[in-house]
Amino acid sequence: MEKSVNANMPGLTARVVVNEGDKVTKGQEVAVINCMKTEIQVLSEDDGVVKKVLVKEWDELQVGTPMVVLEV
Repeated sequence: MEKSVNANMPGLTARVVVNEGDKVTKGQEVAVINCMKTEIQVLSEDDGVVKKVLVKEWDELQVGTPMVVLEV
């Protein structure tokens, strides 16, 4: 089953810290959002394997924008 990890606030993608094929655990940081010069972690809500990274650095994000797709 696939689940996406979504942006939890608007801003810019500061960095993505996982790659396709990486195993992630619940609560692990997968990306960082830059919002008004503040960095906010984006955490995985599930254990799984990164199937696809949908964003790259400095992509503009809205709340709910899918960032990473996990195979859970």
